[in-house]
Amino acid sequence: MSEGTADRSEGSPSGGGPIQGRFEGKVALLTGAASGIGRATALRLAAEGAAVFALDIAKDGLASLEDEVTAAGGTIVTRAGSVGERAECVAAVAQCVDELGRLDVLGNIAGVSRADHLTDVTEEQYRLMFAVNVDGPFFLCQAAVPHLLETDGNIVNIASNAGLMGTAYTVAYSMTKGAVIQLTRSLAMELAKTKVRVNAIAPGGVATSLTHGFHIPEGVDVDLMQPYMGFRGMSRPEDIAAFFAFVASEDGRAIHGSILSADLGLTAG
Repeated sequence: MSEGTADRSEGSPSGGGPIQGRFEGKVALLTGAASGIGRATALRLAAEGAAVFALDIAKDGLASLEDEVTAAGGTIVTRAGSVGERAECVAAVAQCVDELGRLDVLGNIAGVSRADHLTDVTEEQYRLMFAVNVDGPFFLCQAAVPHLLETDGNIVNIASNAGLMGTAYTVAYSMTKGAVIQLTRSLAMELAKTKVRVNAIAPGGVATSLTHGFHIPEGVDVDLMQPYMGFRGMSRPEDIAAFFAFVASEDGRAIHGSILSADLGLTAG
């Protein structure tokens, strides 16, 4: 995960407002929905008519999200659980379909990240990143695909510029996001003769609690980090949510097997 040189102003555009009714009658299961990109995406899709199934480990964040969606007249079901556990992934998909009747969009958004010198990464940190960033998307896709085949639905994974370029001090994180990219491409090939679409969005730095609390180890060589710090600051969660809504909607019907950069030019050169 890379961090930009400066945050964007609070008054900056956030990708345009919701398109009323674009997801009417659709059901979206979104992970990491209690905060950041996941929360912004849940609010965006609910505003466009989707019934949202929100999964996260943060109960308080889920409760406030539920209040906000409900107050706006939207439909939402929340579930507290860790995507790092296969049983939880299977149970979440089953509850979503049972309570909301179908599944049209799977958004694998939950993620964890930190920076460390390679030799300082603990096994616990390594296992946690792979559990949340790789195991979760894999097992959720595995559980969701049979239902998505019934609805001609689609999957949108959140990858990262760190999966597309070498990023010093985030070796384990970059490995997980590279895996997400290959999950996206390979599953897209496996489902190529169906109507299910599989894509990934690869943001750069996004101004969320994940980036604001991002751990930077002592003794880093700033010159090595410069290539993925960028020149345009960080995106806002709403920017990525707006892009997600486009990709997951019928407007994105021509997009399949794509890794779509939304990184303010980090991987342009």
